[in-house]
Amino acid sequence: MGKRRPKQPPRRPTVLEEEMSTVPKQQTIELGDLDLPQLVEVKKQLDEELSHLTASFGKLKQAQSRFQDCIDSLQNVKARATGSEILVPLTGSLYVPGELLETDKVIVDVGTGYYVEKTSDDAVKFYSDKVEFVKKNLDKLQETINTKQNNLRLTVDVMQLKISLGAASTSK
Repeated sequence: MGKRRPKQPPRRPTVLEEEMSTVPKQQTIELGDLDLPQLVEVKKQLDEELSHLTASFGKLKQAQSRFQDCIDSLQNVKARATGSEILVPLTGSLYVPGELLETDKVIVDVGTGYYVEKTSDDAVKFYSDKVEFVKKNLDKLQETINTKQNNLRLTVDVMQLKISLGAASTSK
C-alpha cells in the first residue's frame, strides 16, 4: 500500500488567473512572486499583445463597415429603375457615366479573386452573413482585449506596490 498524501486545502486562484481563465491556452502567473524586472517584461508583453489586438479590432471594424456599405449600395440600386443613369467608379476618384440595365442581378466578390453572379436579395444575405460573422469575431476579440487590459492594470498595480514597498524599506 502506498502512502496517502494529506489533503491540502484548495489554492485560491489569483485575480490574474480568474481573468485569464476565459482565454484558452494561457499561462497562469502569480504576479506577487515575480520581481520587478520580470513584471516589466510581463507588462511589455501585455502592451505588445494589446497593440496587436487593437489593430486587429480596427481592421475587423473596417471590414464590417465595407460589408455594410455593400448592403446599403445594393438596397440603393434595387430602389432605382432599370435604365437609370449612374456613375460607375473606375478608381477611388474617377467615374464614368453608366446606365442600369438590370437591377436584380449583381456580381459579388466572394474572395480571393472569385466573382459570382447573384440576385440582389442573395447578395444582401451574403453580405449580411458576413457582417454577422465579423460582429461575432469582434465580440470575442473585445472580450480578449478587456481581459488583457485588466491583466495589464493588475501588473501595473503590483509593480507600483513593489516599488512603493522598496522605497519604504530603503527610507527606514
